[in-house]
Amino acid sequence: MKTPSIPISEAESVVMEALWSASPRTADEVAAAIRPDRDWQEATVKTLLNRLLKKGAVRAEKDGRRYLYSPILTREQWLDSESRGFLDRLFDGRVAPLVAHFSRHRKLGKRDLEELKRLVKELDDHGK
Repeated sequence: MKTPSIPISEAESVVMEALWSASPRTADEVAAAIRPDRDWQEATVKTLLNRLLKKGAVRAEKDGRRYLYSPILTREQWLDSESRGFLDRLFDGRVAPLVAHFSRHRKLGKRDLEELKRLVKELDDHGK
């Protein structure tokens, strides 16, 4: 199944993270969930929720005088789309140049290298 490509801004991703962690939530509950990290007013959160509604990333159900928001786009779908876009834009869709870049700039620690070796071995074992 192809991952839906819904462009999510950085600010919208903060709202999505709050919904992925627990939903459904009201706009007030989303604002309260992100308040420790962002000092956003409820109006800002409502604006972001409305943008996400228009994009088809979330749904809203009427609950009395308020709306309950839930994600339609899963976190895994978003991560897949974002990572593919990143690889396509910067590394011609290839993972090896990405790893080489981090390696050249000493951004890979011993733990990273061990995990990469394990992943390569798993891929190699599956290919046999």
